[in-house]
Amino acid sequence: MYQRAILHMDLDSFFVSVECLKNSSFKGLPLIIGGTSNRGVVSSCSYEARRFGVHSAMPMKMALRLCPDAIVLKGDMDSYSQYSRMVTEIIAEDAPIYEKASIDEFYLDLSGMDEHFGCFSWSKELRGRIIKDTGLPISFGLSVNKLVSKVGTGEAKPNGEKQINRGKEKAFLFPLSVRKIPGIGKETYKKLSFMGVRKIKTLSEIPPRLLEREFGKHGRKLWEKAHGHDSAPVVPYSEQKSMSKERTFTEDTLDFRFMRNMLLKMVDELAFDLRASNRLTSCVTVKIRYADFNTYTRQRRIAYTANETVLSRHICELFDQLNERRQLIRLIGVKFSGLVYGNYQISIFDDTLKAISLMERKDHIRKRFGKDKILRASYLPQIKKIGRSG
Repeated sequence: MYQRAILHMDLDSFFVSVECLKNSSFKGLPLIIGGTSNRGVVSSCSYEARRFGVHSAMPMKMALRLCPDAIVLKGDMDSYSQYSRMVTEIIAEDAPIYEKASIDEFYLDLSGMDEHFGCFSWSKELRGRIIKDTGLPISFGLSVNKLVSKVGTGEAKPNGEKQINRGKEKAFLFPLSVRKIPGIGKETYKKLSFMGVRKIKTLSEIPPRLLEREFGKHGRKLWEKAHGHDSAPVVPYSEQKSMSKERTFTEDTLDFRFMRNMLLKMVDELAFDLRASNRLTSCVTVKIRYADFNTYTRQRRIAYTANETVLSRHICELFDQLNERRQLIRLIGVKFSGLVYGNYQISIFDDTLKAISLMERKDHIRKRFGKDKILRASYLPQIKKIGRSG
């Protein structure tokens, strides 16, 4: 019996599964969702395509060399968001506490339910209802915490169930590759492999101080994860509708180059916030307040994205359209609305792998050292002009 019970649920190959519901002829075929141009990137792929070595974030050219008979679709974020909402509504009807971690991933806190319902039986019933009502395959892992449950879901895929009983966390984790641990990326795995660490059991036997020496603060986390320790709570889900930033200048200005740079800086910061929270925006708004305090806004509906390059283009176009009075300006602002959960890669199908890599590196620096630690060079001469912000 669980004292604390955490259920992790993940929709299998979500985008591919939705496309197969829309067109049943795709079932059983190698299907790739991503950029249709030569510079495109794979966002998602079917298990049939994965057998050829195709995986997400791979250049489309390479994917098609590995699997030349694959069907390539650009993707439909509106449909994916609609099906995600359907699953969320089903979970919300019965789950005591749930967290929507992404467009296709959920955590549920079932603590206290074992005595009355049986956590595993209840989880099976919920999974069956989701499959019946939406037609989408979904897998789950059930254990005492988020970490072990998420790994369990990965082992249950495709379209399966995995229960890790209390006290059996190490027995479950130790035989697995360290790559199964959430948060271990390519670079960390390379370094661990160089150290001769490929299994979670081996990682668990390394003294925490040694891991801290090699990986910094992250080293202690690696040791805790290898032992199946995770006290992170399930955060009750609430939908954020929008995010925005404004800048009020110390002096009213007509310096349009300065204002465009400030708009681009706000877009960069908001786009990072989107990606950090696994969200995309479908509506952008520019706000201008003139010296006489008259305030005007203009907005535009766009394809779902968190790509700062795409967002910057729309924002600058809206600013140029909105600023027709040629009057001194005291405030400018940017707002992203129509937010949904989703990974930013799905919104930049026709971008280059180089551009994606640059964005990921910038995000890594911001997460580790702070948002203000990496800026466009064009921002620096302008910062001293900024007054109050909101």
